[in-house]
Amino acid sequence: MGLTQVGAIGYEAGAAATALLVLGHGAGAGQQHPFMVSMARALSAKGVSTVTFDFPYMREHRKVPDRAPVLEAAFGEAIAAACEWARGLPLFIGGKSMGGRMATHLGAQQLDGLKGLVVFGYPLHPPGKRDQPRVAHLPSITVPTLIVQGERDTFGTPEELRPVLKTMNAPATLHVVAKGDHSLTVRGQKRDDMITEVTDGVVSWIANITG
Repeated sequence: MGLTQVGAIGYEAGAAATALLVLGHGAGAGQQHPFMVSMARALSAKGVSTVTFDFPYMREHRKVPDRAPVLEAAFGEAIAAACEWARGLPLFIGGKSMGGRMATHLGAQQLDGLKGLVVFGYPLHPPGKRDQPRVAHLPSITVPTLIVQGERDTFGTPEELRPVLKTMNAPATLHVVAKGDHSLTVRGQKRDDMITEVTDGVVSWIANITG
């Protein structure tokens, strides 16, 4: 199954590629959102071949996301196509908000061949609803996990995340974007500056795992 068959887009790092990262989008916007495109382009320019895709509800122009099993299945199809496209590269998966959460679901299911998870803005809880944490599956993750979280994230601040990460059995790293919101946006800062900071951190973290 190729990338086009699952509606995925590949950003190839070429001969310099050291890893493959498959990214799912957030609930409100698909793979063509500027955040997704900018992140994928920057990562591929730094040696990480990156694949993005749209979940079924987004492909079908529906506003409400599918239930987790459907999202997970679609993510799995994208991963299979990406691995065929970038054969032999160490596999990492992740995504923005909801897409990142679905990646952690797959990580908790011991996805074959997975080396690590990269999450941009983990949605720890709905805004204003700290009593509804999405954490039950996290201790089941068996691979290193990197969470990039904005300091002002209304879905869960770094301070809220730190004690949660201590409950995980796999190594968990928290990269805080100072003054960043749920989209890692910092008022008064150019998006390119944030993308550079974040992707530098992601690439360095991946390199530590792949050797």
